[in-house]
Amino acid sequence: MAAGNYDSKSIEVLSGLDPVRKRPGMYTDTSTPNHLVQEVLDNSVDEALAGHCSSIKVNLYKDGSIEVSDDGRGMPTDIHPEHKVTGVELIMCKLHAGAKFSGEDYNFSGGLHGVGVSVVNALSKSLIVTVKRNAQEVQMEFAGGEKIKDLTEVGSVGARNTGTKILFIPDEKYFETTNLKLQSLKHLLKAKAVLCPGLKIQFFDEKKGERIEWQFENGLASYLAESEESSHFLLKESVHCSKLEKDNGLDFIVNWSDVSTKNPISETYVNLIPTAQGGSHFSGFKSGLLEALKEFCEFRNLLPKGVKLTSDDTICNASFVVSSKLKNPQFAGQTKERLDSKDHQSFVAASTKDFFSIWLNKHTEEGEIIANIAIKSAQARSKDAKQVDRKKAFQGPALPGKLADCNSNELDKTELFLVEGDSAGGSAKQARERSFQAIMPLRGKILNTWELESDEILKSQEIKDLATAIGVNPGSNEIGQLRYGKICILADADSDGLHIATLLCALFLRHYRGLVEAGRIYVAMPPLYRIDCGKEKFYALDEKEKEKLIEELKTRQGKPKIDIQRFKGLGEMNPNQLRETVMDKATRRLLQLTVEAKDNVNSTMDLLLSKKRATDRKTWLEKKGKIAAI
Repeated sequence: MAAGNYDSKSIEVLSGLDPVRKRPGMYTDTSTPNHLVQEVLDNSVDEALAGHCSSIKVNLYKDGSIEVSDDGRGMPTDIHPEHKVTGVELIMCKLHAGAKFSGEDYNFSGGLHGVGVSVVNALSKSLIVTVKRNAQEVQMEFAGGEKIKDLTEVGSVGARNTGTKILFIPDEKYFETTNLKLQSLKHLLKAKAVLCPGLKIQFFDEKKGERIEWQFENGLASYLAESEESSHFLLKESVHCSKLEKDNGLDFIVNWSDVSTKNPISETYVNLIPTAQGGSHFSGFKSGLLEALKEFCEFRNLLPKGVKLTSDDTICNASFVVSSKLKNPQFAGQTKERLDSKDHQSFVAASTKDFFSIWLNKHTEEGEIIANIAIKSAQARSKDAKQVDRKKAFQGPALPGKLADCNSNELDKTELFLVEGDSAGGSAKQARERSFQAIMPLRGKILNTWELESDEILKSQEIKDLATAIGVNPGSNEIGQLRYGKICILADADSDGLHIATLLCALFLRHYRGLVEAGRIYVAMPPLYRIDCGKEKFYALDEKEKEKLIEELKTRQGKPKIDIQRFKGLGEMNPNQLRETVMDKATRRLLQLTVEAKDNVNSTMDLLLSKKRATDRKTWLEKKGKIAAI
């Protein structure tokens, strides 16, 4: 347990860009600096969306520096009336400072939090901002997020020559590698040009001597037509919708293939920002397609008896791009991978349904082909669902919606991870191997079931969902209907996480003893620390393991710099870190939950969890509490 008094002196206030440097994983993807480039690029694209920018350049230099420039209006250089610093300094050094909150200067924009480019500054060894505005060219320099040179005039330009240029070098201590994922970056740049017709984007890689320029006057239509999948498309002309209103806009293009392709185009964007996890706009798009196709099938009597279409059936074998525009989008996090704006979902669903309904009635032959693909998908899904139902040990509600199931039906290959919290569950879904690993997020501490009867605990919705997911009722000795070969408890490495893991172990020991004795229950061991030494990285489960590792590293020649990061929880780990530490069979650490007669496990769990033994527990903690402290 932590020593010392907890009072107001214990409260630490992080100012300026300190929060970013302290917890970089909360603000950006720390696997590579790709997201930093995207943050700067998004500001330039917002200028293009507002009609003030026609050209963007992205240059990668041999020294590791990255330069993004545009011909937009240029960052404001005048003194802010309240904060008494230039607009450039305010934007670069102050979190949540920007011109996009009110919507007056930008009708549609992606940078709504006002933290993007200041995060880039915080995580860069050096950064230089050059602004052309008011017939002047001015410059300001930073190092490690701190200003080292005031805004200074470096030249004069024509009155119409405006724009912003940001040159920065990512700081390697915040990233697993400073090497950019070039294919991902080039794909992003191309997508920005596609989604903003007429915008010219130029890319230069000094190391490879590579130059590429993208400019699409026809936008989405030319994007799908030039894709590798285009040779398999069933429709000669893709279904293309474009709708723009005052506060909302929608562009989508979709085409279908008669076979399933390995790499179909399935991309979604909000204000030109890629949303890898989809969200409201993607749900609205699928919903609109479904409603239109269901009406078409019902009117033409195409649906076989007992077949029900779902939104996923409508995009089976489909390649599509969905680009939404809206004021004040609500994203799930700073990396903006999922849109959570519910009102916009209704707009997209209604717009998609109206447009696709008209298209289907104008192209009835093609419509029947698309309907046939969706019907075949529904029939195949129904067959798979019956196989899953046969594996369930009891009849009841459908599998819980928050369960991200795996594809395999081979019991000994499948794994279910019970993950603490929705945030960590989201990362785990990205980190898993979908073919055999399933994810079930749990909210906080589950019910203490140690002293309860098995029929009582099903009153808890969390436990009821868990029982439905694994396919076995609490208290049942019949485990033949088990749906997963391994059930892995995955909680934070801190004391709260260990408490949750203990409650889950108690659930299985008390109400699923058969699964424990069959060797089906495991506890994942996520690290509490990450240690970087030069270009090597290590993980430590606890304080003791961390200290031992540091002592070993200190003996190395050259006395390499050692950086230590303490994970606040699973939600703070990016998917790559989660994959290699708890999910990848080659590198993870799993402990099997076992019971032996000599363990006297019932007595120990009774001491830890029984309400009647509070006095005994207090005595035990006073004598042996230190051995449980982190």
